[in-house]
Amino acid sequence: MNQSKITVGKLSVTLVTASQQPRGAVILCHGFGAGGEDLVSLASEMVAADESLGDVAFLFPAAPIDMSGEMGFDSRAWWMIDIEKIQQLAAKGEFRELTNTSPVELPGCNQMIREVIDYAAKEFSLPHAKIVIGGFSQGAMVTTDVALSLDEAIGGLIVWSGTLICQSRWDTLVGQHKFPVCQSHGTMDPMLPFSGAVALCTLFADAGLDVEFTEFEGPHTIAISAFKSGLKLVQKVLA
Repeated sequence: MNQSKITVGKLSVTLVTASQQPRGAVILCHGFGAGGEDLVSLASEMVAADESLGDVAFLFPAAPIDMSGEMGFDSRAWWMIDIEKIQQLAAKGEFRELTNTSPVELPGCNQMIREVIDYAAKEFSLPHAKIVIGGFSQGAMVTTDVALSLDEAIGGLIVWSGTLICQSRWDTLVGQHKFPVCQSHGTMDPMLPFSGAVALCTLFADAGLDVEFTEFEGPHTIAISAFKSGLKLVQKVLA
């Protein structure tokens, strides 16, 4: 598979594909504090698991906030978060403040991801129904907001260790489009409480979305079972 760097709007995007005319696209966004290429290896892992996905385009946007200078390594964010505060709220069981969080940067990030979707649709002549979006942690939150607010239904949504935020906004948006959702979360996640993931799953299910929830005994990560669930969704949408 060929890997290249492209610029879409304000974002640097890693494009991985072996076809000049892909039959579908998968857009995956990394989490808070990770590097822009954190999830890129998932493209080759999915193709290794299913050779037919070799003619799919994989796009990995790098978040716009660069924290590399202060961190000492490639580190980026979609918006800044107070990790210590989140952990304190989780320890006290106070989740309402987190679910009602509406980052001021989110609308801008939403627009940036929309531009990546538009790029994939136009560049490869793809309908939205053949484009899967998603990500890990903060990247899952961004793409959830995008999937719920698009004018046209996306092919599918992957939510690896994401959570419910912007509850009042998402309550009004969910259900206007129907698309399959693959969601996963670790029961021992110290970063984002498991209960927040369950609340998000309930939001999806109550609105009639086809959601498959993968629970695993582990921390804030993409477990093998979660990866397989995401792969299954990609296979289903791009069959």
